[in-house]
Parts: sequence; C-alpha cells; structure tokens
Amino acid sequence: MVRTAVTENTLSNPDLISHTDYLAFLTERGKGWVWEEENKIVGFAIVDLQDHNIWALFILPEYEKKGIGKQLHDTMLNWYFAQTQQTVWLSTAPGTRAETFYRKAGWKHVGAYGKGELKFEMSYTDWKDMGR
Repeated sequence: MVRTAVTENTLSNPDLISHTDYLAFLTERGKGWVWEEENKIVGFAIVDLQDHNIWALFILPEYEKKGIGKQLHDTMLNWYFAQTQQTVWLSTAPGTRAETFYRKAGWKHVGAYGKGELKFEMSYTDWKDMGR
C-alpha cells in the first residue's frame, strides 16, 4: 500500500486508518485519484469536502520526482474548486519534501497544526490567479 510505504509523513500507527476510513473519504466525504504505472498503484490523492482539507497525497518513494504528485495535486484542486470556493487546508511535517512541494505549488503557510506540523491553505482566488 502506498500510504504505508512512504518515508516522510509516516503514520505513527497505521492501524488507526482502516479501509473503511479510505472508503468514506472516497465515497461520502470527498473524492480521490490514483496514479497507476506498470499495473500497480504508485500514488494517490484524496480531498475531503466536509472538512475542506487534503486528506492524502502520497507517492511511492521510487516514483517520486517524476511529476506524478504535481499532476495528482492539480487534478485534485481543480476538482475541489469546481465543487466549492471554500479555502482548503493541509498539514505536513516541517523540513520535508512535501513542505517544499506545497510551498512551490503556491500554498500559504498559516501556522502550526497538531503535533508540530505546518498548516497550509489554498484559497479559491489564489488557485485561480495561478492560472489553473
């Protein structure tokens, strides 16, 4: 599974997220996308319309730096902002490739979240102003 194979932003306890949780986020709370190569899922993204956050964007380590994350990210945000103009947020650990990725993608750091994570936001206006 992609989520448990990542080397950054790992789950402290993978058993805390069940297959039922994934199903709820995909079918009731929001929408998700997968990236498939060589007949296997190598990345996925899920956005939560209820809490207006990015619930997941993960790529297998061996498939990083190939543009997969950017394509999943942009597809997800284009869909999200077609549903609502509500600002969306996410959190990630500081000093990670994910932090750099989100900053380059135009996310604004707005403070701390949880146990030492960084909280970022993307507004509808900022997304549209980037020409996406």
